[in-house]
Amino acid sequence: MVARWNWRERREKRAFLALADGTIFRGYSIGAPVDALGEAVFNTGLTGYQEILSDPSYSGQFVTMTYPEIGNTGMNAEDGESARLYAAGFLIAEANEPSNWRSQSTLSEMLRKQGIPALAGIDTRALTTILRDRGTQRAYLCMTGQVGEAEAVQRAQAWCGLDGQDYAARVTCPAAYVWDPDGRHTCSWGMAATLPSADLKVVAYDFGIKWNILRSLRRAGMNVTVVPAQTTAADVLALKPDGVFLSNGPADPSAVTYAVEAARGLMGRVPIFGICLGHQILGLAVGGKTYRLKFGHHGCNHPVKDLQTAKVEITSQNHNFSVDMATLDSKEVAVTHVNLNDQTVEGLAHRRVPMFSVQYHPEACPGPHDPYYLFARFREMMINRRPIV
Repeated sequence: MVARWNWRERREKRAFLALADGTIFRGYSIGAPVDALGEAVFNTGLTGYQEILSDPSYSGQFVTMTYPEIGNTGMNAEDGESARLYAAGFLIAEANEPSNWRSQSTLSEMLRKQGIPALAGIDTRALTTILRDRGTQRAYLCMTGQVGEAEAVQRAQAWCGLDGQDYAARVTCPAAYVWDPDGRHTCSWGMAATLPSADLKVVAYDFGIKWNILRSLRRAGMNVTVVPAQTTAADVLALKPDGVFLSNGPADPSAVTYAVEAARGLMGRVPIFGICLGHQILGLAVGGKTYRLKFGHHGCNHPVKDLQTAKVEITSQNHNFSVDMATLDSKEVAVTHVNLNDQTVEGLAHRRVPMFSVQYHPEACPGPHDPYYLFARFREMMINRRPIV
């Protein structure tokens, strides 16, 4: 059933998105009545909008869903990847009322409750084409009607954007905590899960960590202590972990200099596994460089080849930056995975110390289980304490 809200605004399309290149998209508001600045990106997933909106890696971004009808499954308490919504804004073609037995609120209700602006009724195909051809755009969302189109474009152009910005410090936890020692949150949908004993102690850096990563680590038999992004290597080593995990997170990896320093202090002292931003941090820690992709990788159908096994995995991804393969010392670091769409680096492993990383999200159930072996690989590396290549 078509959404029942804002019939007058739906007809008149009084809200709008202004891109820094001057393009305007008019639509109607289904979210909070606030204006916002953000970076417009597109996600090619057919569903999973709750997981996307609650992923801290989308902090500072306006997410465009390429699938035309959004809202059908509603929102619930089990499927979030964090305690709140982090996306700066949401852009969709058609907003629908939920028709799902697990729905506890509508998408619009949750967006409004958490102060997230959202624009519906726009041509997301045209917007995606612009972002694909011209690259990611700084943008301004006007929901209040208090800013004209020309001024909105100027505000988008004047915004600093995400390059050089440390957003990990904005989304990290305020203090260390132990993840789910009683197993209550290890399985979604509120169902009980049979867990192995937690016989390995892992310290996980929270640069914007997703709950399903923590669930996956616990399901692999790891007792996980989560620490804030700016925790030093010395403080982590004082906890005497069997391994260290570097999480996903938002914005520019080159701005998270304290994390790169910590990673260098940990390498060779304890086995390390990194995902997404954690992968980029490790790439910088071994002497590589990162660069911005034209429009990033955001979706759940990216083919990645494991160069060690020649197998192809269908992966879930969300990142705007990539490790530059040409800047890596091949005598020290092996590229283990590549993206088959554009040949970018999707995995690294150190040749002398137990450390590896992947750019994609093995916990996000793409495939749906193609990359889940990585958690078992981390466990094996902690037990053996030697490189995987």
